[in-house]
Amino acid sequence: MSITISATSSSPSAGNSSNVSSQIEQITQKIIKLTQQLKEITSGSGSAEQKKRQQELVQQQIEMLEAQLQQLQQQQQQKAQAAQQKADMANEIKAASGDHQIDIYV
Repeated sequence: MSITISATSSSPSAGNSSNVSSQIEQITQKIIKLTQQLKEITSGSGSAEQKKRQQELVQQQIEMLEAQLQQLQQQQQQKAQAAQQKADMANEIKAASGDHQIDIYV
């Protein structure tokens, strides 16, 4: 049994929220696949040293992806907070402008 280990690195870009959500989903799927691969290494062929090295490489990839995932989740949270603040500010302005109306009679 041969195990293929591939590494990909991508930095989170400043995209729209659906792009961030899509990236989160992709990274989550990669983590799931690597976790499964990690389990398969123990039952695969090769020396104990080779298996250990493969496990270390896969674990490093998982950790890298988890760090990217955390960055994306923080980015998503910051965007949500900014949108909420913008909505709150708009509501405050709307409420304040209602208090300062001038009635003009002709």
